[in-house]
Parts: sequence; C-alpha cells; structure tokens
Amino acid sequence: MTEHSSGVTANRFFNIREILRGFWTNSGIVIVYIVLFILFSLFIPYFFTLRNMIALGLSVSMVSMVACTMLFCLASGDFDLSVESIVAFSGVLAAVVINMSGNVFLGVFCGIVGGGLIGLMNGLIIAKIHINALITTLAMAQMVRGFTFIVCGGQARTIGNANFFALGNGNFFGIPNPILISILCFGVFGILINKTTYGKDSLAIGGNIEAARLAGINVDRIKIIIFLVQGLMAGFAGVVLASRMTSGQPNAALGFSLDVISACVLGGVSLKGGIAPIKGVIVGVLIMGTVQDAMNLMNIPTFYQYIARGGILLIAVTIDQIRQERLRKSI
Repeated sequence: MTEHSSGVTANRFFNIREILRGFWTNSGIVIVYIVLFILFSLFIPYFFTLRNMIALGLSVSMVSMVACTMLFCLASGDFDLSVESIVAFSGVLAAVVINMSGNVFLGVFCGIVGGGLIGLMNGLIIAKIHINALITTLAMAQMVRGFTFIVCGGQARTIGNANFFALGNGNFFGIPNPILISILCFGVFGILINKTTYGKDSLAIGGNIEAARLAGINVDRIKIIIFLVQGLMAGFAGVVLASRMTSGQPNAALGFSLDVISACVLGGVSLKGGIAPIKGVIVGVLIMGTVQDAMNLMNIPTFYQYIARGGILLIAVTIDQIRQERLRKSI
C-alpha cells in the first residue's frame, strides 16, 4: 500500500469517526430512548398498549409544560426550584376563586397570573438584587408553599363547578387535553428558543454573560422575562393539574422541580447554560416518564422508585459534566 493510499484511508477513518461522534452527540439520547422503549415493549406486559400510551402521555404532561420554560432558565445559566410550589399555589388559588365567585375564567386567570407574579418576583430579585438563583427560588418555594397552606386553611379545596374539569379531563378526537397542550408548548417554545431573538439572547447569556452585555443584550430584562414566563407556565400547569384532580391540593407537586430539571439535563441541556436543545428536552421528558411508567407496571415499591429517580438525576448531571469537560478540551 502506498503512502498516499494510507493517508486517504486514515482520513476516511477519521471522517467516519467524526461523523459517528457528531451523530451520537446530536441524536444519541434519541437512540437511547428508542432502545429503551423497544425493550420495555418486549418484556413488560401491557406496556405497549393504547391505554398505557395515553396514560404515559398524561403522566408526563405536567413536566412537559414546565420543562418548556425551564429550558430557558437553564439556557441562561439559572434554574428555578420554586416551580413545584407555584404549581400547588396556582391550583389552590384557582379552586378558591372559582368556589367564591362561581366564575371558571376568573379562577383560571387568577391561578395563572398568581404564578406569573411569583416568577416576576424571582426574576427581579435575581436580576436586580443579584441574589443567586438557587437561594432565591429555594427560599421562594418555601414561602409560596407556606402561603398556599394559609390560603386553603391547610385543607384540599374541592371545586364545585364541573365546567372547570373540562380543561384537564376533556379530550379532542380521543387525545386528552393535557397531552395536546404539551405538544403545543413544545412547538411554541421550540420556535422561541431556536428562531427568535429572545431564545438566542437566553443562550448567549448562559454561554458568556459578560460577552452578552458587551454585545448590547439587556441581561437583566431577559432574566426577568425568563422567570416571569416560567412562573406563568408553572401557574398554568397548576391550574391544569387542579382541573384533572377536581380540587386544589396544597401538597401537590412535591419533588416536581427536580423531575423537570432532571428531564432537561437528561435531554442535553447544560446546567452551566448556553446549550438547550428542545428535541433533547422532549426525549428527556419521555425517558423520565417511560421509566416511571415501567416501574409502576412492574409493581416496584415507591421507595425503590425514589432511588431510581435519584439515580437518573445523578446520571444526567454526570453526562452533563463529561460533556462540559470535552467541550473545554476541544476549545
């Protein structure tokens, strides 16, 4: 073999390796989910049935809605631990307002706006007072949860107006409303993160906040908008959950924040900001929900499920760390 042909062979091998590496980087999580889905379908009874697929879609619908906006928090280098308390608060607030006024629209409006106001407070504190997002949202989660119990007197509030239940329990051509809402959210926020200045600015802030300032991006305004939208979406998810449960539950959504963040990070969103693929978030949400569904079908006790969920979070963070290390070495 000549020196020229050896060089050509080496270059081809290098190109193939780079193509495979790029394919794995862009679509590896999709392959993992497809393999996981096939294995569960083959070995777990009743997994691949229409009834269970609808149940799976419903089980991930709440995480899907909030993950769409958590995507922007993580893209900008922040995250929000208060979303689980906002979900509970908005559901209780909607229930209380509907029972007092008899007006479903007013209750839904108050629930969503209430969540938005909490998100706005988070954004103002983080952007203007420069308190760390972890501390701010963790403190806010505690305060909002406490206020939720005060609003409902420590008791679940059953909703008396049956018209409200259509939001969370209705369907369109056999597809439950929460699933359709989730699909719509992925479409809308996917366009926002990929095609708009708002999305590009969020990624730029997470990539390098000082460079973003020098480029003329109003960092404070973007951060405030991000947390405002996060609060509004968490509030909406809380209203949908209250509709599904036909009551406002002050203990609802415990551990929800970590489920949302786990799904995002598992899908390739970086905890350090700057990287936020909407396709990855969709697959991350599906992996979390599919594993949970499979464990339920196998009648695995709840305390073992907690271990599995914690393990998934740890794996997701480890993958993110490895990805960051490779990125630094390649620069």
